[in-house]
Amino acid sequence: MKDEPEAIRNLYKLHTFGIKLGLERIKALLERMGNPERELAVIHVAGTNGKGSVCAILDSILRAAGYRTGIYTSPHLVRLNERTRVDGKCITDDEFLGLVKEVERHAKAIAKSHGEATFFEFTTAVAFEYFRRQNARMVVAETGMGGRLDATNVVMPLVSVITNISIEHAMYLGPDIASIAREKAGIIKQGRPVVCGELDETALSVTGRIAAERRCLLIEARDAVSVRRVSGGLAGQKIAVASADSDYGTIVMPLLGRHQLENCAIAVAAIEQVIAAGVSVDVEAVRKGISTVRWPGRCEVLSSSPLMILDGGHNPGAAERLSHTVKELAKKRPVGLIFGMCSDKDVGGFLRPFAGVVKQCWTVTISNERAVPRADLAVAAEAMGWQARAAGLSEALTEAGKWALENNGVVCIAGSLYLVGEVMELRDISPFD
Repeated sequence: MKDEPEAIRNLYKLHTFGIKLGLERIKALLERMGNPERELAVIHVAGTNGKGSVCAILDSILRAAGYRTGIYTSPHLVRLNERTRVDGKCITDDEFLGLVKEVERHAKAIAKSHGEATFFEFTTAVAFEYFRRQNARMVVAETGMGGRLDATNVVMPLVSVITNISIEHAMYLGPDIASIAREKAGIIKQGRPVVCGELDETALSVTGRIAAERRCLLIEARDAVSVRRVSGGLAGQKIAVASADSDYGTIVMPLLGRHQLENCAIAVAAIEQVIAAGVSVDVEAVRKGISTVRWPGRCEVLSSSPLMILDGGHNPGAAERLSHTVKELAKKRPVGLIFGMCSDKDVGGFLRPFAGVVKQCWTVTISNERAVPRADLAVAAEAMGWQARAAGLSEALTEAGKWALENNGVVCIAGSLYLVGEVMELRDISPFD
């Protein structure tokens, strides 16, 4: 990735050890490091879609309340450093390299008894140690995949959050909603509250049963917090936010899309549980945090003339939300789609929500070993009845922009967070500068 030192690029080689779910290695690694995670006050966030947005809102609110915060999210868009941020700023190369060397020493020490640490386990250990050294008083941690066996699930959180649950990573998490819900709900800890987004009957039943077994209060965000949209445009959405305990008034939230109303409700419900645990956050901090939140690459306006929307959505649920947002922003103008995807994603399921919305399509091959060739994506797009052209990313952006100008249209770029990163690199955009 862009301008990364060789030592950081070498860290990607840990991908060769693949996905190895389980907590034994990360626990052994962190124990050798003095268990930095035990010194952190954590909000732990899992779910299929919306995890990152909820994390971003939570972090923004806590910073507005005056706390020194840490946030750990994945994947990154342009640079690995983006995954680990304190007070909104990415860990520097020097700080990262120093911790990589230290964690590597501990990882080698446990390798014989526990096996090689995976890439995600390694970066998780780096993040927790960095937060400890930076005296981050409040930490928001996003799961990488699933929950129960995710490397982040070594924390004892103030509150657990499950945004929503749909079919994803079936090879690892299970073939149905009930199986996946059990994995996601694995982040629920004894006696600690859990806040949920809109779960279907099966997912809610599974989550509720696990919460009851662990004597946890389960809060459904839609019952605890009301978020109503007053108006919206390219600059953001004016929303009215209220709960049983507080009226937060009207706030302009920069994040686009009606789905962000649910994410906002989840974050506010979680914050109210954090307050119940004794953390001081006032109404003005909630208002300021929501009004200043940034979450790059999610329904982000890349340009206004022509209107180009950049989004990392890559599964059917995300596509459903994105298609509604694009249709709303397009205001009956024709929509062109540039997309690239990984082979472990449901290409047809991703495209179907755009039926009746998209008129023209450009397919690209993302720079990833799991990428679907652009020619194959074009076939899938043509099966939707769209005109499709396979092209390089730079060429696709140029052609789509020209098409939009000539047809008074809108361009949506989506299908993968890797694609978002490539677009940002091509446009020389640094997400968190």
